[in-house]
Amino acid sequence: MFRIKVFFITVFVLSGFINIPPAHAEKNQVIQNQNLPYTPVITPNGSTMPWTLEKDGAKVFHITVGQCKHEVAPGMVINAWCYNGQTPGPTIEVVEGDLLRIYVKNELKEGTAVHWHGVFLPNGMDGVSGLTQKPIEPGQTFKYEFRMTQHGTFMYHSHGDEMVQMGLGTMGFLVSHSPSEPKVDRDFAIFLNEWYVEPGTKTPNPSIMTDFNIFTFNSRAYPGTAPLVVKTGDRVRIRFGNVGQESHPIHLHGHAFKMVATDGGDVPQSAQFPETTEVTFPGQTRTIEFVANAPGDWPLHCHRRHHPMNAMGHDAANVLGVNQDDVKDKVRDLVPGYMAMGENGMDEMNYMRMKGPENTLPMMGGQGQFGPTGMGGMFTVLMVRDNLKDYDHPGDYPHPKGTVADVVDEEK
Repeated sequence: MFRIKVFFITVFVLSGFINIPPAHAEKNQVIQNQNLPYTPVITPNGSTMPWTLEKDGAKVFHITVGQCKHEVAPGMVINAWCYNGQTPGPTIEVVEGDLLRIYVKNELKEGTAVHWHGVFLPNGMDGVSGLTQKPIEPGQTFKYEFRMTQHGTFMYHSHGDEMVQMGLGTMGFLVSHSPSEPKVDRDFAIFLNEWYVEPGTKTPNPSIMTDFNIFTFNSRAYPGTAPLVVKTGDRVRIRFGNVGQESHPIHLHGHAFKMVATDGGDVPQSAQFPETTEVTFPGQTRTIEFVANAPGDWPLHCHRRHHPMNAMGHDAANVLGVNQDDVKDKVRDLVPGYMAMGENGMDEMNYMRMKGPENTLPMMGGQGQFGPTGMGGMFTVLMVRDNLKDYDHPGDYPHPKGTVADVVDEEK
């Protein structure tokens, strides 16, 4: 039977229990000092971790590992394993040379450890359960302490039962700034990830290795992803991180960029070249920079064909071009409300808004100024605007007259 795993519209309001960041969560981020020697990182739909300064000069951070409810997009909430109640965990932001003191409390029911991915530090602080440290058992708090001798984009994630713990969301950014780093106006950090959540359920299956059905930016799927709002002429930096299973070729419309750094260090200018798509493989970070010189609403998305989509059944029969008129009435007798789909492509589901299992997103559920958006999943919008007063959501792009493609009468 042709089964399409699509749509159920529900708004969950369980205040204080579900992690539901607003669609444009930038104002919620912690900026402790506006006179910083760098441009603070914005983690769309996320936050920055607060810290305190001790007398010996150490910056002190606190991480709690535990279960949480996480909204992937309006209408879908999953059971995740999180840092400080969210996935990805809050971005840790420091300056090269800082002494870091990080307390990790384990509220899971199994042991864990936190690995500082790409960071050079004493072996006993590397965070690999059983190899470089004892596991952090349930209820215990461990202290990690090291000096940040590098700058760049790094990650922190579980290295204890990592298939399950990372598979359910235990990951976050660690960004180290350099006083000599190039100045940018906007600095974004985006985690790339994929999940398998059986339609109608809430708990991701961490044992799935290939056939994922939810693809996310910072653990959010479109239309739940926050846009990246910039002013025309802004120099923009975007940091991508990936500790999932899949590689993700991220494509930006309307602009060319250069890949300026990896988790291994800066890329010399002589080795940089312009491109519009950059692949981030599992275990990598990639940092790109460009000048936003083209006003408009420009897609930013993974270019693997299934990744800018939400839940779909990959085991469905291929019925493209198959006339189903003779069978749909018979099926409707058995399944009231059945609609024959797929004969002319999948875009028709974008308009029909078929009801699907509870807690399941439509394959393509966004709404643009010209109608339903034929994208979902690992997709967001770079909003470039002239004369912005702030970086709040600016609304739809006002296209200049005569610059929008439209239907024509070929007979004229």
